[in-house]
Amino acid sequence: MSRLSNEKAVSVFSEYASFIKDYIYKNDWAELREAQIDAGDIIFHSDSNLVISSSTATGKTEAAFFPVLSELAKNPSSSIGVLYIAPTKALINDQYDRLCDVLDATDIKVTKWHGDAQLSKKDKLLKDPSGVLQITPESLESILFNHSSDLIRLFCDLRFVIIDEVHTVMSSDRGSQVKCLIERIIRKTGNLPRIIALSATMGCVEKVAEWVGAGTGRDTRIVDIKNSNVHWRLMCEQFFVDTESHDQIDAGYEYVFKSSYDKKSIIFSNSREETESVCASMRQICRKKGLDDRFYIHHGNLSATIREETERALKNDEKKSVACATVTLELGIDIGKLERVVNIESPNTVSGFLQRLGRSGRRNTPSEMVAVFREITPLPYAPFYETVSWHLLQMIAIVELYLKERFVEPPYPKHLPFSLLFHQTLSFLSSNPDITPATLAKNILSISPFSNVPREDYKELLISMIKNDFIEQTDEGKLLVGMRGEQITNNFKFYAVFPDSEDYSVKCGAEEIGTISSPVAVGERFALAGRVWEVKELDLQHKLIFVVRVEGKMEIAWPGSSGAIHIKIIEKIREILSSDTEYSYLGKKARERLLSARKIARETGFLKHSVLCLGGCSYVMFPWLGTKGVRALKNVLKTSCKDEFGISSVSSFSCYYLTFKMEKKTPAELLEFLEKTLTNNDFCELDYVIDSDVLISEKFDRFIPQNLLKKAFARDCLEFDDLRDKCRRKFKNE
Repeated sequence: MSRLSNEKAVSVFSEYASFIKDYIYKNDWAELREAQIDAGDIIFHSDSNLVISSSTATGKTEAAFFPVLSELAKNPSSSIGVLYIAPTKALINDQYDRLCDVLDATDIKVTKWHGDAQLSKKDKLLKDPSGVLQITPESLESILFNHSSDLIRLFCDLRFVIIDEVHTVMSSDRGSQVKCLIERIIRKTGNLPRIIALSATMGCVEKVAEWVGAGTGRDTRIVDIKNSNVHWRLMCEQFFVDTESHDQIDAGYEYVFKSSYDKKSIIFSNSREETESVCASMRQICRKKGLDDRFYIHHGNLSATIREETERALKNDEKKSVACATVTLELGIDIGKLERVVNIESPNTVSGFLQRLGRSGRRNTPSEMVAVFREITPLPYAPFYETVSWHLLQMIAIVELYLKERFVEPPYPKHLPFSLLFHQTLSFLSSNPDITPATLAKNILSISPFSNVPREDYKELLISMIKNDFIEQTDEGKLLVGMRGEQITNNFKFYAVFPDSEDYSVKCGAEEIGTISSPVAVGERFALAGRVWEVKELDLQHKLIFVVRVEGKMEIAWPGSSGAIHIKIIEKIREILSSDTEYSYLGKKARERLLSARKIARETGFLKHSVLCLGGCSYVMFPWLGTKGVRALKNVLKTSCKDEFGISSVSSFSCYYLTFKMEKKTPAELLEFLEKTLTNNDFCELDYVIDSDVLISEKFDRFIPQNLLKKAFARDCLEFDDLRDKCRRKFKNE
């Protein structure tokens, strides 16, 4: 290499295997990047786990794989040597191609294992386990479930486990499932691999390191590369939308089209519904203008063929392809030199914003995003709080939090993951039958994701599982999987811990288009894959819908997940409204909307007074809390305040405000009562999990005793500390 920054870089490069050096020379690398130097030093010269946190396109994958593969080449393993776990098939497919290129001149095998991978390649690995296995969490679960007797042979000499895009799974059952599987492999084989976690957008990387190291018996070191010089090209613009006009393309979508058509771009939306609408609108504009259709689509309800077509189009640097996408293209698939990201509305997290922005600006060019906000024109007598451009304010808050504070949301692994506990209990018993309840509890509760589950709660769960025939207890007191348990575990859908999809497959001739959530009558039309289809035939028994393509534009309703918003974003919105700061990345109309919001805040006083009377017994409250805090506040209002204050009709718009009716007493008395209630020594969070709460959210929640679900909801879905703090300060900005 022509330049190596220091002695540590020279040392790391010298320990790379010859094929790694050849790959570096072939690709004309001038130097190793900081993440690659620091990660290589730790992997080569320590025995620690590792967390690599670095922005997109800084070589994280190579930082992990170059030294890992060098170690594997130096000392080949007698089983699978490297286990690479990724959240999506697309990411595995992308990394597979990259690894095959690196390992082209070696004997190290790479095997990808997911639902679309070749069965012959999987069988070959089972017969002769070696090299690198790339796999999803669900497929790894299937290996532990179906090949439990082969685990020692498969993983006895496992050296490294690499978890990619770790931030996408850490706070979910899926991430806890990954931890369960790794720890079960460690216990089964007696082998202790090193864990390496990768992510571009981590908040509180120390928490990530703690999560990675739990249950491994190793310390975990951190490579956290901060980007001190942020170079972005960012523009935010706002448009009003006339909902009465169905034939005309609104100005917002016209702006999206102009911002993306002549550049290799991704248009991100927050829901599949919006993605379909955007793609259909872009194609409609193409037809009106007589231009070539260069728009593609990518989301989770589309067939693998359509998603892969979109990925290939983006990777082709000769084409100015545009992909309309959801979060499925946020992850680290190498799509080459993307020129621009267009965002519809605001992401709900700083992490999501950075992930999307980082898709563009690779190969030494600044990241570039255009954010477009489309608002329905307010009615003449709309209440003032509905005329504030909250989503625009949220975007400004996200940008400013990162620019000024480098804030990214910390991960929040669940404390009481009872659905996953149910799943792992059945999985473990399927591979280890005829064990006592005490032995089962010892094995399960010592796995790190279940470290906070009290033994008495697990006992209650086991009793319920026995009573409902998920588990059977023999006369000798041993446990087996029961009849209902076998019905669950004998289905391939068991391997996934996210809720089953009951979607209907849509086919046009022999081509698979994707899926929709409910059947559509013959002769009716719907939108999917950015096009409109007419139903010709229904096969309800096999959940098949046969269609033909027609022209036009239609909507299809998918429930979009709003996601949780951190309290710091909401507090930053309050700060933005109370200041006179101008933001250079706002377009003319967006600046006008910001000025309008600030004027409304001054005139109504909602920054100083958290509860305002709208007339009569109608009130609006601005709590300045995150999603979990607002949820907790709503429950307190609906329970403790219902009778004494005559509170009813409590509803909210995201985290921004609450509306309710209060027939007794005053706002000041309400705030005093809230403070007294929440700071009372006898306060019990479980009292504020109410029947209207959606407790059935995870896959196996319907099988969990109700009181356990309430404990989990109170612990993981409500935030009383932030609410209590706001009450002490009377919701003032102190």
